[in-house]
Amino acid sequence: MKSPFDDIDFDPEILGPEEEQRRSLREKLVRTTRKAARQIPFMEDVVAGYYCALDPATPTKVRAAALAALAYFVLPIDVIPDFLLGVGFGDDAAILMTTISMIRSHIRPEHIGAARETLETGELKD
Repeated sequence: MKSPFDDIDFDPEILGPEEEQRRSLREKLVRTTRKAARQIPFMEDVVAGYYCALDPATPTKVRAAALAALAYFVLPIDVIPDFLLGVGFGDDAAILMTTISMIRSHIRPEHIGAARETLETGELKD
């Protein structure tokens, strides 16, 4: 099976092995999603975008855009620090909303179903 990172040119020498990249993104996304769930009303779309980015059927450019937005969302270095109550996730939300509107046509029902399950259980599926 083709990896979601195959066509995006992530350099394993810089970012580490692919499995480590996926695990790290998954762990950070779960942690950040829990913190931001009350502040970002479209969290289901964010998690569906994650599943869309991992889907090998999703075009490479769409996967790259979704992964870049998710990386910005989970990275601790930010334009506006996320710990500032009320405004901390504002810049993240703007980037995520823009990216989701760009990739919405590629988010399929199975991505949305997986996102709903993730939000219910708190666990991301591979």
